[in-house]
Amino acid sequence: MRQVIVITGASSGIGRASALRFAAPQTALVLCARQGAEALCAAAESARQAGSEVLTLQGDVADPDFDTRLIAETVSRFGRIDLLVNNAGISEIGLLQDMTRSSLERMLQVDLHAVIRICQAAVPVFVRQQSGRILNVSSVWGNVGASCETVYSAAKGGVNSFTRALAKELAPSGIAVNAAAFGAIDTRMNRQELRPEDLASLAEEIPAGRLGTPDEAAELIWLLARAPLYLTGQVITMDGGWT
Repeated sequence: MRQVIVITGASSGIGRASALRFAAPQTALVLCARQGAEALCAAAESARQAGSEVLTLQGDVADPDFDTRLIAETVSRFGRIDLLVNNAGISEIGLLQDMTRSSLERMLQVDLHAVIRICQAAVPVFVRQQSGRILNVSSVWGNVGASCETVYSAAKGGVNSFTRALAKELAPSGIAVNAAAFGAIDTRMNRQELRPEDLASLAEEIPAGRLGTPDEAAELIWLLARAPLYLTGQVITMDGGWT
């Protein structure tokens, strides 16, 4: 049976690496991103070359209508969903007192509210199937919090709690819900926010001596998607021993 996988934020970083890790014959991928249309199309083409059928959707997960449409179009095209990877996310480094209301609210919309809304739209599909998996991409800052990333930490902490709670709701229906809390991953988002010298200093703090790669993050997501269903309600941390 063809496996249908939905990945948000799939044009770059962990989302793109995950799409390519799952790409294979008998796999249908639904890839979405807010920007980077060319990058999203390139990821889709690479997945097709690996044998996957691919549907791409350009849209903003901060838009509730898009979140609903993402799930509706997936089911309309493929009839089911086997794995939902909520990966789309944004961050902003700075003092809480300096954040504008619009940037604060957008971060909560993208990093937390969208995860909840997309799951809410997908849950009836999973329950009807009596099968499926949800994997939410979180952060170590959702576990321990970070100075100058307070709202991001709050959003990811919310994702962690939401993951644990939803897992309890859905376990009786044979649906696993887990989260992957990543440390410092070498993504475009981190390189845009941190200067090269800051990245080098950060790497020195990590026992592994370096940032993780998107491919390593994608490998953990791939492994969690194949774990026994009895593994549910967990937030699995991968950070090179950092926290």
